Amino acid sequence: MLLLDTHAFVWLASDLKKLPARARQAVRANAGALFLSSISGLEIGILVKRERLTLPVAPDLFIGRALEQHAVQELPVTWEAAYASSRLPDIHNDPFDRIIVATAHIHDMPILSKDRAIRQYPGTTVVWQ
Repeated sequence: MLLLDTHAFVWLASDLKKLPARARQAVRANAGALFLSSISGLEIGILVKRERLTLPVAPDLFIGRALEQHAVQELPVTWEAAYASSRLPDIHNDPFDRIIVATAHIHDMPILSKDRAIRQYPGTTVVWQ
């Protein structure tokens, strides 16, 4: 099982070359057991709205197609994950990453992410390089 950080999901679906070899290997090794927090939908929508991310189609189409094409399963943001994210150390204040980290902890999953701050959360396993 592998939880994809938002950027890893976008790159998996749009530009696989942006994922380093170890990340691509982890995706292949976890085929059928890839997960995405539903909070990534909000993050992608905001990034597109603020013109920090350009997609070939509208975000809802991109996300839906990518989930299906890559057999990525969505994990909803539960109240447990929301609460657990508030109890994480104040390493950074990105609410999206905090939810992703809390979700990974709840489901005992590593996170596919280039984000160095995520690696600093105790009990978090990150796969990248």
